[in-house]
Amino acid sequence: MNAPTPVAAAEAMAAEFERRAAARQLVVGVLGLGYVGLPLTEAFLGKGFKVLAFDPDAEKIAAIEAGRTYIRHIDDARVAAMRDSGRLALTTDPARLAEADALLMCVPTPLNVHREPDLSFVEACARTIAAHLRPGQLVVLESTTYPGTSEELIRPILEAGGLKSGADFALAYSPEREDPGNIQFGATSIPKVVGADTEPERRMAIALYSTLTQVVPVSDLKTAEAVKLTENVFRLVNIALVNELKVVYESLGIDIWEVVDAAKTKPFGYMPFYPGPGLGGHCIGIDPFYLTWKARAHGEATRFIELAGDVVTAMPRRVVGQVSEALSSRLGKAVRGARVLVVGLAYKKNVDDMRESPSLEIIERLRGRGAEVDYHDPFIPHALDMPEHPEVAGMSSIAWSREALAAYDCAVICTDHDAVDYAELVQTVPLVVDTRNATAKLPAELSDKVVKA
Repeated sequence: MNAPTPVAAAEAMAAEFERRAAARQLVVGVLGLGYVGLPLTEAFLGKGFKVLAFDPDAEKIAAIEAGRTYIRHIDDARVAAMRDSGRLALTTDPARLAEADALLMCVPTPLNVHREPDLSFVEACARTIAAHLRPGQLVVLESTTYPGTSEELIRPILEAGGLKSGADFALAYSPEREDPGNIQFGATSIPKVVGADTEPERRMAIALYSTLTQVVPVSDLKTAEAVKLTENVFRLVNIALVNELKVVYESLGIDIWEVVDAAKTKPFGYMPFYPGPGLGGHCIGIDPFYLTWKARAHGEATRFIELAGDVVTAMPRRVVGQVSEALSSRLGKAVRGARVLVVGLAYKKNVDDMRESPSLEIIERLRGRGAEVDYHDPFIPHALDMPEHPEVAGMSSIAWSREALAAYDCAVICTDHDAVDYAELVQTVPLVVDTRNATAKLPAELSDKVVKA
């Protein structure tokens, strides 16, 4: 009997995968149990799948086994529910990846010191999979990256052992759309973009993700990769625009926050974005520069994106300048020797993620000008040791009390956590520089102590 043709083999592979996905008989492998991988694990468990959760960090595995969270917005009860589902297998052993039918790569994609893509985590993850790849598996990259990564980097690594994408196994790309701390949208309510280079591979990815949420299929891998970059570029340029408008309106004596609140009442043709002390997190301040790097490789310029990056990266320096001006004009003090409290170390409200937070640069710049700087963040008791921000290493959040607050000359609100008592802050500290409009609803008699920045 003749062996099936590659096309027939691919069709048979896809049909079997679709059947097992519909019956919840697949084992879903999640590689990387961070801000993307842990919610994805929870989502597939919630839909009745067995999940093989892999992470080389034994401390994360131990935390889940103990029912203890390491991500603030996913509480202990949710972690314990995953553990107790009876369908979760936790491992640091890459050999167990052969047990999974789908392997979802949820690893970091940072920039290196030259602001170029650092795909070392993606490459290492792909090589780990390749060492244990078997026929019939679906491999999906979820990490944000430049168009061409799956085709040019991941596929050759996976095929090095002899199995062929589209015939022996499937390769797809489905960008994560996780928004940490957002209680309105999660993995089962945000539509999932899916791209693959052949129809059978695309069908397999659609079959998997459609068990979670609405799926938006696109024609190929690089188109799906471009979708996620487009989303984040859109946010970058609009955040840069509103920050530039803030600077202009400030010089004209106009409050940008009042302008945006009024403008957003227009039911069409406008979407509100808000200014702040700079960009943070693992997405908006990093991902667009994956595209600028790829564009340069093809002889194209991304002037608009790079200009937006220049605008937002200048904001921490501007905030420090405004703190200096406010100390001088309001209190007759210089920055040198002033006691300054940075309120909020996280990059956004109500999360415990300090990656790329503008607060880090603001602390370093204030200390560089001679200020004595502490921070308070209800969700980050101790600052992570980050080599790129040595000034912050070893810092711990101060305990919140009127007595402690009274020791500071100035407080700088960098993150507008809901858990902070802003009225008490303004009542107690002589000067408050507010970069997030967190004090907007305070009584008018307190407003004289606040400088918006």
